[in-house]
Amino acid sequence: MNGPVVYTGGCHCGAVRFRILVENHEATDCNCSICRMKGFLHLIVAPEHFTLLRGADALTTYTFNTNTAKHTFCGTCGIHAFYRPRSHPDAYDVNVRCLDGDVLGQFDLVPFDGVHWEQNVHLIRGEH
Repeated sequence: MNGPVVYTGGCHCGAVRFRILVENHEATDCNCSICRMKGFLHLIVAPEHFTLLRGADALTTYTFNTNTAKHTFCGTCGIHAFYRPRSHPDAYDVNVRCLDGDVLGQFDLVPFDGVHWEQNVHLIRGEH
């Protein structure tokens, strides 16, 4: 896609809603234990391009391992629509599957070997 596009999305029950501005339609498909189980397709969004429209009070946070990533999810329906990732702790990581409409086909999916996260994280941080 050319140019920035605004999307809305949220959780299954609708308690959590957000709006994002997407400039790069590339999402990461990670095979680590938590992403594989959740079916999360990662879209890193700068904080200035993410707006929580409603549901801050509905969010629950789960942390593990280094406790850097803040895995937020709706406390009512359990859907993980976005979180603050360890790889980009100042950004938001939005689950492309939680965007409104049938938009998954608009994104290029890039596989990421999250099973070996420490050895590969430089790839998703844009480091060489």
